[in-house]
Amino acid sequence: MCEKNSDRKPLIHCITNPIAMNQSANAVLAIGGRPVMAEHPKEVSEITETADALLLNFGHISDIKIQSMKISIKAANKKGIPVVVDVCGCACSKLRLDFFKELMDEGSADVLKGNYSEILALFDQSYKGSGVDADDSLDQNRVETAAKYLAEQYDSMVLATGKADILAKNNGDISHIKEGDPQMASVTGTGCMLGAIIATALALDNSQDSVEKAVSFFGKCGEKARTDKGSGTFMVNLLDALSTEWK
Repeated sequence: MCEKNSDRKPLIHCITNPIAMNQSANAVLAIGGRPVMAEHPKEVSEITETADALLLNFGHISDIKIQSMKISIKAANKKGIPVVVDVCGCACSKLRLDFFKELMDEGSADVLKGNYSEILALFDQSYKGSGVDADDSLDQNRVETAAKYLAEQYDSMVLATGKADILAKNNGDISHIKEGDPQMASVTGTGCMLGAIIATALALDNSQDSVEKAVSFFGKCGEKARTDKGSGTFMVNLLDALSTEWK
C-alpha cells in the first residue's frame, strides 16, 4: 500500500448510510483519502467520474440511493474506477437482496463485502438472518463455500467478515484474516468503516494484495484500540490507531 503522507490524496465517493457516515468519512481521512458523500441522482455520475474509488453501502437503503447507486456503478465501471459494494442488511431484507441482483446487472464490483450472514444470503436465498448482525453459529466452511462461489460468479473479491475474515479472490485463492477484537462490535459503524478503508486502499493500489492488507490493518487497529474504559474511548482509540498506523 502507498504511504499515507504521499502527495496523492485520493477522492473516495461513498454512497453510504447516515448511521455510520461520520465514522466512514473519518476513516478515509485518517489514512490519507478525501471523502465525498454525494447521493443525489442528478450529481452522482459527475462526482463518481472524478473519484478514485466508489463505495456503495446498503446500510440505509432508499429509493433515491437505489437510483443513485445504479448510476454511480455504471459511471465507475466506464472510467475503470474501483468499486466496493457493502451488502449490509441483505440477510434480513428481500428488498436489499433483490437490489443487489439488480445492481450486479447494471455493473460490476471489485469487492463484495458483508458479514457471514450477508454473504451466505447472497449465495443461499433460503437463508434468513436477524437484523444486520452476523450469526455467530454459522459454520465457517459453509460461508467459505459461498464466498468462493460468489467470487467466481461475479468475478470479484468477496470478503466475509466474522470471527475470522474470509477473503475469496477471483482467482480461486482463499485467505483467512484473523486480526481484530470483539470490542469492535460494541460500537456502530466499524463494518462500514472497513468498507471505506478498502475503497481507499484500492484507490492507492488497485490490487488483491491491497485489499487483504487493508482488512488486516483494520483488524490490528481494532486490537490496538482495546480498552476497559468503554465504547466511547474505544472509538477514539480506533480513529487514533487508523491515523497513526497506516503505511
